[in-house]
Formats: sequence, structure tokens, C-alpha cells
Amino acid sequence: QVQLVESGGGLVQVGGSLRLSCAASGRTFSTYVMGWFRQAPGKEREFVGGISWSGDITWYGDSVKGRFTISRDHTKNTVYLQMNTLNAEDTAVYYCAAGSNARDYNYWGQGTQVTVSS
Repeated sequence: QVQLVESGGGLVQVGGSLRLSCAASGRTFSTYVMGWFRQAPGKEREFVGGISWSGDITWYGDSVKGRFTISRDHTKNTVYLQMNTLNAEDTAVYYCAAGSNARDYNYWGQGTQVTVSS
């Protein structure tokens, strides 16, 4: 019912910035929470951050707090992940997710690769 498409991944140098986009389509009226996750090779999936439907409330994982910012553009039905001060540990496949609450992500994007050169 909900389709999520990530974009914006690529190669960036240490200390640089990158902005990921997640375009949502379909029956998004039932989606109240959007989130970002990432998974590096050989590691478990890690929570990056989440945002409420209104965009007024955001929350982040400890590893990215202070460096990453999530925002939401309702006119475009798109969620963004602004990543600053990137380091090699940020290298991962980043996934966009959507759900009815912060503990129930029902829909997932295909992922976009972010590689930070060291």
C-alpha cells in the first residue's frame, strides 16, 4: 500500500555532507512515523532516526545524534536525512521505513548506498 524510494546515496569524503531523500507514494495517510535505518557490512541493522507525521518531533540514534537531521516535506511527501560531518563508520546501506508508530515499521525502501572515503 505504501511505496518508499530512497535516493541521494553515493561516495563522499570524510567530513563531508550528504542528503538522502525518501519519496513516499500510495496510501500514505496511514503512515504516522517515518524512520531511517542503516546496515553496514557484517553488522546488524541500526536505527538512525525517526520523525513524526507533523515533522515537529524527531529522534535519533546515539551514533548520529548531533550530526544527522531528519525533516519532512508534506507537499512532496518526502522525508530527508541530512548527514553532516560524515566519517568512515557511517558507510552503510541506508533504508527508509514507514509505519503507524515508532515500534511498528511496516514498509521499507530498497536502500541506498552511502560510502565515506577514509
